Amino acid sequence: MPPPLAPVVRPAVGEDLGALQELARRTIRARYRSFLGDESVDRFISSGASDDHIASHFRQGHVHCMEAGGDTVGLMILDGPTIDLMLIDVDRQRQGLGRVLLSQAEEMLFAEYENIRLESFADNHVANAFYEACGWSTAGPLEAEGPAKIEFVQRRGAAPAD
Repeated sequence: MPPPLAPVVRPAVGEDLGALQELARRTIRARYRSFLGDESVDRFISSGASDDHIASHFRQGHVHCMEAGGDTVGLMILDGPTIDLMLIDVDRQRQGLGRVLLSQAEEMLFAEYENIRLESFADNHVANAFYEACGWSTAGPLEAEGPAKIEFVQRRGAAPAD
C-alpha cells in the first residue's frame, strides 16, 4: 500500500466555496462551544455570518484550501499580514495537518511581510497552546466588541519552537 499523499494547500476556486463553508460550520459547531457558548455559536452559524465571512474573503482571493487524500480537510484566510482564519476539519484534527497549514500560511506571508499576525479567542486554550508551540508570541489582548481576543505575532527569521 503506498504511503498517504502529503497534504496540499492551494488557492480556493469556485467549486470549493460550498465545501469550505460547510467545513467551517461543522468545525465551529463542534469546537467553539466550549469557549463561546451554545447561543453564540448557534447565532453565528444560523445568521449566515460564518458563510458570509468566508464568501467575502473568497471574492477577494484570500481563501486557500487544504486537501489530503482527495478530501478538503482545512482552510485558511490570509488578509494582508494576517492569518484571518485557519481551520482543520473537526474529523481530521490531531493528525499534524494544522502544523502543515500554519507553516504554509507563514511561508506565504513571510514572502511579503517582515512581521505577521493572527488573532485568537482568549479562551480558546487549545488553539493558543498550539500557536505558542509553533513559535508564535503573544502580543497581548485586543480591544474589541464581543468575546475577548488576543493577538499573536511572529517575525521573519524567528527561530521556531521545538
